[in-house]
Amino acid sequence: MSDTPPQTPDYDTMTRDIAEVPAVEVIVTVAVNLMSAAAVKLGLTEEGDEHKDLDEARKLVHALAGLLDASATEISSFHAAPLRDGLKSLQLAFREASVVPDEPGQGPGEKYTGPVYG
Repeated sequence: MSDTPPQTPDYDTMTRDIAEVPAVEVIVTVAVNLMSAAAVKLGLTEEGDEHKDLDEARKLVHALAGLLDASATEISSFHAAPLRDGLKSLQLAFREASVVPDEPGQGPGEKYTGPVYG
């Protein structure tokens, strides 16, 4: 066991670091984190069904769709297009994983994207 006390975060450094990050980068990073978490909850990772939880996946996909909808005019199509493609893939994977699929337009995030078809 170490006798050194745990390090406390240097909030001044953290604030300075986040201040240097462009908003687009923060938005894209959050979107990618939501996509990754949704993929895990949909069972799309190597572990498969071990972490599958469709209720949690629904929330994450819905949050991702809301973020992309709200930030559409703030980020360029260079950033938005692949994120929208990823969102659509997650929405389709959700529909496929559901025992009783939602009606078109009622799936996660479709409030923001409109109905998603394969």
